[in-house]
Amino acid sequence: VQLVESGGGSVQAEGSLRLSCAASRLPFTLNFMGWFRQAPGKEREGVASINSGGGGTYYSDSAKGRFIVSRGNEKNTVYLQLSSLKPEDTAMYYCAARTYGDWEGPLAEKSFYYWGQGTQVTVS
Repeated sequence: VQLVESGGGSVQAEGSLRLSCAASRLPFTLNFMGWFRQAPGKEREGVASINSGGGGTYYSDSAKGRFIVSRGNEKNTVYLQLSSLKPEDTAMYYCAARTYGDWEGPLAEKSFYYWGQGTQVTVS
């Protein structure tokens, strides 16, 4: 499974960005898709995730009220709308996905098996 992210970039504080992630053509639906981020010198952390139907969304405390995760109309696509960005949001953002297996929570790194290469978000 190949996940490809896009939409990162540089933006000023209080600005917005929309990240996109698409999985390679798959004959099945990815159960959960989500976004993680990793800032320099810090561990990767879960930001937001969403189930296959789009009815269940999960956010980190830092993302609540500012970020929105959504599934696309095309199967196995996910978006992350970033708003009211702060310099501390600067990080590499990774798309992640899972089908079934060990589950440690919707924002736990170990719950996800497939990862993209990342897209950089820089807020100044």
